Amino acid sequence: MTISNNGVLRRSLIKAVAASLIGLTSLALPAVAQEKPDVIRIGSTAPGHLKFILAQHDGWLEKEFAKDGIKVELVTFTGGGSEATTALATGAIEVTYTGNNPALRVAASGADVKLIGISSFVKTGGSAIIVSTNSPLKTVADLKGKKVAYLAGTVRHSNFSKALKSAGLKIDDVESLNLPFEASGPALLRGDIDAIVETDSTAAKLVDTGQARILLDGSEHPEWAVPNVISVNGAFAEKYPDLVKRLLKVDIQISRWADAHPQDTIKIFVDETKSSEKSVRKTYKDGVFYQDPKITDEALNSLKEEEKFMAEAKLLKGTIDYGKWVDTSYLDAAYKELDANQ
Repeated sequence: MTISNNGVLRRSLIKAVAASLIGLTSLALPAVAQEKPDVIRIGSTAPGHLKFILAQHDGWLEKEFAKDGIKVELVTFTGGGSEATTALATGAIEVTYTGNNPALRVAASGADVKLIGISSFVKTGGSAIIVSTNSPLKTVADLKGKKVAYLAGTVRHSNFSKALKSAGLKIDDVESLNLPFEASGPALLRGDIDAIVETDSTAAKLVDTGQARILLDGSEHPEWAVPNVISVNGAFAEKYPDLVKRLLKVDIQISRWADAHPQDTIKIFVDETKSSEKSVRKTYKDGVFYQDPKITDEALNSLKEEEKFMAEAKLLKGTIDYGKWVDTSYLDAAYKELDANQ
């Protein structure tokens, strides 16, 4: 987990997440009543969701809350969405931008978290299965019995399951390795593993240099697309509803700025994440970014279908009460206030 702030925050976050992972019960003292928090911690999975990256680059959120003397800490989790949602559920962070799979899992667990907006709903993005350039593997069916690396519990995991299903295979038909790209990329080039599953922009780091080739391009399967989401810790939202509304106002403004400045947006994202510009432009065709946070019926239906798929693929435990999980009140208020002033 990489934290873009001081060592004190690093230590406190690591302790909070570690405690939750080993099942410890924290003994919290009664909170002292206050009108506002000292800090709002907002997380994203690495390398970062587009609006999170734009906010980080230009200080959108810091500027919004500086007027109240509230510090904003932006936290990047390199261990995948499960790490980020664990931090959210335990109160180590207040808000997070993650893929749909970790958000669905934490909601199904019964944790006090709320879906308050859409991070993105891009149909042309997705995960790619890549193999070394000289690999004998030609189709997804050839992966049977092979070593494949991806971050477990992520959208990559789900997309890989869908790809295997399309070839008549299951996850159990391959040898899965839970590895981030920093480890899986070199392992693929050494020949230690047979394939990796990664986002298009990350996989392009090997494909564009000719070291690997694409076995399956997830962007060619828009039917697999599911929105990424913005979630908030339930206790924080209940205590500070106005702050959540203001955060979402900034999110709306960033999404609109991106659409109005496509070239600047792509440049910032490529520079900040070291992604392949070719891949980024492929994902955001014609400079359209699909970053509007509005929770549409299409987005909700897609999340519900993904929940069903995850349950069938044994990627999910429990069921989700959408009436409790989804809360559009903060976003509705943000749109109303923002558009009334324009």
